[in-house]
Amino acid sequence: MMENSNKYAWTWEIKEEFLEEYIELHLNPWAEILEEHSKAGIKNYSIFQNGNQFFYCFECEDVDAAFDYIAKSEVCNRWNAITSTMVRGSFDFNQPDPIKPLREVFYLK
Repeated sequence: MMENSNKYAWTWEIKEEFLEEYIELHLNPWAEILEEHSKAGIKNYSIFQNGNQFFYCFECEDVDAAFDYIAKSEVCNRWNAITSTMVRGSFDFNQPDPIKPLREVFYLK
């Protein structure tokens, strides 16, 4: 039986024509976008690439509060306006279901 954790993950596909630009943005993110995610309570955030599929995972004590903070952040909305055109699927944190969290089925402490 898995205990509840504060780890979250999801996956997205990036449209082929935006792949290089998307990677470049994440290799050199804006300082203020990193700061906003930290202020939101997001930590240990990683993104992994497999072709045009990206796997995102992070830790957060209160994910609802974090996503609410990001949704109201001018900096995050500017970033998302750029990157949302690059992903397949909904990206808008103001939407009811923008990210489909992955179920954690294994964790080794």
